Amino acid sequence: MKLTQIAVIVVSGLLLSCTSTVSGKAQAKTEAVKTTPAAKTQAGQKAKAAVASTATALPAQAAVNKGSFEQYAASLKQEALQKGYAKTLVNDVFASLKHYQSAVVADKKQPEFTETLDTYLPKRISKQRISLARKYYKENQQELEAIGKKYGVQPRFIVALWGLESSFGKIMGNYSVPSALATMAYDGRREAFFKSEFFLALDILQQGHVKLADMKGSWAGAMGQSQFMPSAFMSYAQDGDGDGHINIWQSRSDAFASIANYLKTRGWDDSQTWGREVKVPKNFDFSYVIPKGSKDRTQWLQWWAKSERSLAAWQTLGVRTTEGKALPQRDIKAALVMPDDEHGRVYLAYSNYQTLMHWNRSYYFVTSVGYLADLIVAEDKA
Repeated sequence: MKLTQIAVIVVSGLLLSCTSTVSGKAQAKTEAVKTTPAAKTQAGQKAKAAVASTATALPAQAAVNKGSFEQYAASLKQEALQKGYAKTLVNDVFASLKHYQSAVVADKKQPEFTETLDTYLPKRISKQRISLARKYYKENQQELEAIGKKYGVQPRFIVALWGLESSFGKIMGNYSVPSALATMAYDGRREAFFKSEFFLALDILQQGHVKLADMKGSWAGAMGQSQFMPSAFMSYAQDGDGDGHINIWQSRSDAFASIANYLKTRGWDDSQTWGREVKVPKNFDFSYVIPKGSKDRTQWLQWWAKSERSLAAWQTLGVRTTEGKALPQRDIKAALVMPDDEHGRVYLAYSNYQTLMHWNRSYYFVTSVGYLADLIVAEDKA
């Protein structure tokens, strides 16, 4: 796909409600609420007041219930000792523990406008990022091909995820992961989740994969070149260089293998790509499209199942390539997604699209991964 094709995307958009399985990055949810005209102004005023009240009252209430951060950290320390973590490790971690107010602000910050593919893709897939992706792909091609063969994942997708998650290992976050997770457990919206991630971070340290000083990540605790949460690290991270440790911060080989293992474990099929943009006929029945606004992944998968059908079936329904040609005659299934409603682009999404939506349940993120992966190996270098 040419760069100009990406640059001219003109759509109105929706970013799916989600919390990334890998990175834990919160994304805003948009819901349509039907009201009578007379009630709209009053409802809007009440909503604004409720948001303002909640933004100030909830942290204060949390502080009342949990005491100070230092008191909360002290209770975490006792729990860590009771769980059997080495006393030296516990002392080192809790001596370094600090409260990150900036993480609290980031967690509660709401976007000022609705993102669209037209605004999202140019930021995520810049000419510089494409150039760097091609450069790193060529420099690491031998290793990437070996990893790709071992795990059954096309190397271009490994590089695309690596580039989009951490800018090829250059931007991994500078927050102490234990401190970030403790902060989010204390002040955040999901104490149980972040508390669990905190103790998994202790597991990673106790197993000797990384030193405490090097365990850096995002404000939400996403770590390393692959931006894995501790739970994702424990489930999917791999020792790619064979040194006996899994260091997704400093070892590019470990990061590559970990990304590939995640995808394969979640059902990646290297005989297929991610999807393709298509055209639908006039008067198309848009009930075939996966709805938007799913409350969780389970519901989204249910909607996927209702949409999914063979390429031959989509052909019968009038779906064609962007050039107006017949769809490939392959025995594979696909679901139909429209990130930006009926006025935006239409995609036939293959099973690998579903896997990428497990990584991050955002149509925009998945689309950017797919486009970048394709551009890495595209013949057109313009």
